[in-house]
Amino acid sequence: MATDRIISPTTTPIEEHANWALRPQSIDEYVGQSELIERLLIAIEAVKARQKNATDLDTCEHLEHILLHGPPGLGKTTLAHVIGTELGTKVHTTSGPALARGTDLVAVLTRLQPGDVLFIDEIHRLPIAVEEFIYPAMEDFKIDICLDTGLNARTVQIKCAPFTLIGATTRAGLLSSPMRSRFGITHHLKYYQENELIHILERSSSLLAMNHPNDDSHGQIASRSRGTPRIANRLLRRVRDYAAVRADGIVDKQVVDRALKLEGIDDLGLDELDRSYLSTIRTIYKGGPVGLEAVAATLNEDSGTLEDVVEPYLLQIGYLARTKRGRMLTNKACKHLGLPLMSSDEMIENKPTTPVIG
Repeated sequence: MATDRIISPTTTPIEEHANWALRPQSIDEYVGQSELIERLLIAIEAVKARQKNATDLDTCEHLEHILLHGPPGLGKTTLAHVIGTELGTKVHTTSGPALARGTDLVAVLTRLQPGDVLFIDEIHRLPIAVEEFIYPAMEDFKIDICLDTGLNARTVQIKCAPFTLIGATTRAGLLSSPMRSRFGITHHLKYYQENELIHILERSSSLLAMNHPNDDSHGQIASRSRGTPRIANRLLRRVRDYAAVRADGIVDKQVVDRALKLEGIDDLGLDELDRSYLSTIRTIYKGGPVGLEAVAATLNEDSGTLEDVVEPYLLQIGYLARTKRGRMLTNKACKHLGLPLMSSDEMIENKPTTPVIG
């Protein structure tokens, strides 16, 4: 399955547990997303200053609600815990699918202490009924609960402690407008640059007690990590295991090449599914345009999986183009895979004209 790939940005509960040891514990250790970090530092310092000057009669100061959106594996969960650490408060973690009913949310909110952080992953999957409960909690720190129905219906208001909601989503477009408008800080997380990934890998290598990999080996891993720290750390662990068994624990450029070649990862971070996807469009569909459903049927893969976990990186590096008529391959992809380049006649023949569904 595509979601089981080594270069998949998603994770499993077992891997998530292993990742905790590699995650930064403070905002100073966090690498990348410099614009967001600067905004957070200012907001956190301002909250701390207000808390320091507050009296017992003042309302408890809290950080604004924060919405983090972007591809998986870029550190949204890590940021939530780093923010909690910087504020000196506890982080309560849940997810949109886990809050199926309003009562589920009430149970979470009533456990919060003043200033705590509530982190909701996949917040775009919150049911509408739960959203209606969370609006007054975000604005006024109150929960309105309707008891009974019909003529006997009455509303009971329960206060909850001032808190900071941090929502994370990979599909920001699916959030309702009322929900988005209640976040004070909204930020899109970007893919990481190679030098940032090298910095992360250096720290992770130290934590994993690896045998002093050099910059070249870190660079080799970073260039294959698709701009995603989660993938970088996963590849690093695979290289560590390969080196321990086949290279006396020594990690260098050659060892990295052999280890990741064994995993089917090429110099650009493409795996067998990426290459099959691109090759299918070129050899069977003459480079496109072709509908996603047709490619998915040819590969015997789910079209949603291809759209969510295969195409984003190919689009980012310019190997794939989306048109109104379907997907098209670029000559840049053909060169990388050693496939025949698109001729001028093919490019004219395949040039999109009128949109079709597919």
